[in-house]
Amino acid sequence: MTFRYLVFGLCVISLSCSKKKENHSVPPQPVPGHSFYAGEVRPVTSKNCFAGAYYRKLVSSVDEWGGIGGQLVLPTAVFDPLRINPAKPAQFLDNPSVYMGGNMGGQETDIGLTWEVIRDGNGIVTADRRAYRPFLRRTAHSGSAQAALYENAPAEARYYWYPGEEVTMSVKIVANGVLRFTVEGAGKKFERDFDCGGYTFTGKGEFKRVNAIDQVSNEGKPVQATKTKVTGGVWKASYLYRIVNGQLQETPFHDGRYTDMRCPSASYFSVSATQEERSKGAEKIDIHGGGL
Repeated sequence: MTFRYLVFGLCVISLSCSKKKENHSVPPQPVPGHSFYAGEVRPVTSKNCFAGAYYRKLVSSVDEWGGIGGQLVLPTAVFDPLRINPAKPAQFLDNPSVYMGGNMGGQETDIGLTWEVIRDGNGIVTADRRAYRPFLRRTAHSGSAQAALYENAPAEARYYWYPGEEVTMSVKIVANGVLRFTVEGAGKKFERDFDCGGYTFTGKGEFKRVNAIDQVSNEGKPVQATKTKVTGGVWKASYLYRIVNGQLQETPFHDGRYTDMRCPSASYFSVSATQEERSKGAEKIDIHGGGL
């Protein structure tokens, strides 16, 4: 089971994952002229959705990949006023997130930004969520005896990002068993080396990027009806890192390299991109919990 727990003991939310339930993938539509490495494994036509959240995911093939990165504009959430969290009335049962990660050596990771509580100017943890903050999550890994782990960046102003700000984000292998997460933009930067025993330069794995409306305590269940919408998300570019002779080479995450997933159904998403944008892993994404 893939899940995340938020710090401060203030809330628990469910994040979209890669386990297989319903199939709502969109077959990739490669544009002629895309480049590939010799022997590169192409992505599968479709993957099955994991229930519990509204999410748009691009996921690579399982191959000699060493990470993923991209430049994006952070989206804005308009929450369904009827979806109040009864345990925390200042918060909602829906929550936006934008993240990366992958699966290698049987270990799943979700690493990126989620809408979170902050500490205000007086050092008090807010009752409501007010900014995107970095998080890192891994599942357990038997080969390295690692336990499942979730952590947030410290609740400090230098690690808060806001809708409309542009950031560059990456997750990549920097040593066997170590992923480096970097997010920077709008004059702020967070970087963390994260022990993940399944990720090695000699292994094969898949990497992903995800835009989501997560739902509190809903993992593995059908999505809950909501009018929450998350709009204005823009990927200006995204790229994979290829492991070549033990080194990482950046290469475009073009539409010949990913399986396109819109879960639980494509009817909740507006995704637009020109052919040129698709060739560099760019697109605009709006998520409408009430459907289009």
